[in-house]
Amino acid sequence: MQYPRPKTILELLKPITWFPPMFAFIFGVVSSGRPVLDHWLFILFGIALTGPMVCGTSQAVNDWFDRHVDAINEPQRPIPSGRMPGSWGFYIAVSWTLLSMALAAAMGSIVFWAACFGLVLAWAYSMPPLRLKQNGWWGNAAVALCYEGLPWFTGATVMTGAVPEWKILTVAGLYSLGAHGIMTLNDFKSLAGDRQLGVRSLPVQLGVNGAARLACLVMAVPQVVVAALLVHADRPRHAVVIGVLILSQFALMARLLSDPRERAVWYSATGVSLYVLGMLITALALRPIIGGIS
Repeated sequence: MQYPRPKTILELLKPITWFPPMFAFIFGVVSSGRPVLDHWLFILFGIALTGPMVCGTSQAVNDWFDRHVDAINEPQRPIPSGRMPGSWGFYIAVSWTLLSMALAAAMGSIVFWAACFGLVLAWAYSMPPLRLKQNGWWGNAAVALCYEGLPWFTGATVMTGAVPEWKILTVAGLYSLGAHGIMTLNDFKSLAGDRQLGVRSLPVQLGVNGAARLACLVMAVPQVVVAALLVHADRPRHAVVIGVLILSQFALMARLLSDPRERAVWYSATGVSLYVLGMLITALALRPIIGGIS
């Protein structure tokens, strides 16, 4: 029996994709207002859960159910290349799912059910008959929630041992909504293949210019709402910083919209970085509000 090499397994789990949910988890930890050192072990567990485990599971599941498509478009990937022999891609996806559930269970019932919800979305995104990725509206929503909202929720829950209060839930939800636009930008690189294979991504459904305008709107509006909420919560300095970041993104969006297909990757490296920085500023603003620090 052939076994995959550890390096091939790591390639299947795609470590580069782990960072967004790990960052969102850390932002949830920060926003909780609780002392970090008092929960350092659970924080390490949470980073492992949101990144290598749940996100890694989603990558393995996606590559398994996309193996026939990848054999045409990206034959160098572990499964179509044969470096991941037989059904090992499926075995790893299942085992990583179970290991993720076990780790989440050790962190409490709320974290366990949040992780289960994320894992269900990970399988539903790629697995027939649901295969949410076939439609940009549903697929992007699932990924955005798993990359931003659920990890933020988990980070705050790990620190408090309870469902986070509404301020944290609101911010996590808003940044998840904005991430839907980020996911739309990611679809530009596979536009030709999506059209050929019948994948109804938003660039396919709305056209390049329409999808780009929608992505910009979806990214911008939640951030404006966050800034307004921070003003209402008497955090004007943080709101000003968020406002500056939004204005900077507007300038970058104008350049993006002049040639969306060519500049989508460029914007993902520039404008999205400002978006993530805004998430950190918001988490720092929430910390004294939630923690009751003056």
